[in-house]
Amino acid sequence: MAVKNRCQFGAVKYIAFDLDGTLIDSVPELAVAVQMAMTDLGRTPPAAEKVRTWVGNGADVLIGRALSDSIEVDPELPDALRAEARARFDFHYHNNGHEGTKVYDDVIETLQTLKASGYQLGIITNKPSQFVPDILAELGIDSLFDDVFGGDAFPVKKPDPMPLNHLREKYGLAQDELMMVGDSRNDILAAKNAGIASVGLTYGYNYGESIAISGPELVTGQFADLLTVLTGVKTR
Repeated sequence: MAVKNRCQFGAVKYIAFDLDGTLIDSVPELAVAVQMAMTDLGRTPPAAEKVRTWVGNGADVLIGRALSDSIEVDPELPDALRAEARARFDFHYHNNGHEGTKVYDDVIETLQTLKASGYQLGIITNKPSQFVPDILAELGIDSLFDDVFGGDAFPVKKPDPMPLNHLREKYGLAQDELMMVGDSRNDILAAKNAGIASVGLTYGYNYGESIAISGPELVTGQFADLLTVLTGVKTR
């Protein structure tokens, strides 16, 4: 656990979390839906590990990357093709169930302790809103969050700070009373753009890049380290 300035977390009242790659490992189900969508279109389905490097910017970008077979979306892709592929992805992701999606180690216990300690908790994800409530309910963690915002809840997605700024305005929070926890540069950049502190998790999806490069205040591979930093509970 590497902390730049531990006191930056002392005033925190509200913790905003990313979802995929932070609280849950959803790649197995996402990969299957992407693979099935590509098969429907007569394309070669990508390997799951390749899909893992494409997650984090929302479903439209994920599908664009799958159609391009690259992290860089081909700007020449026809809009009609992208729309068809997105529709096929949505169909499969909705109907396949989410048995392959798992909560990461220590997440539930840590969230429960933070909630019991008086922190407000929220989710800001680039995942389409339509999928989020069912996933949280199936995993048994839906009751832990005061707010849940999907990628289409606002006109812009992370790394734009709009969702974080909305939380600050909604609850009258000062900049040091809100923090962001995530696994990708989009999360850390959103926090920086909002002028708040952030925690970067090393185990998630960040396009093959170290989360430390984005400069969060805390870098850790253990979700439970949040308890040490915020409540003083020793976790290791």
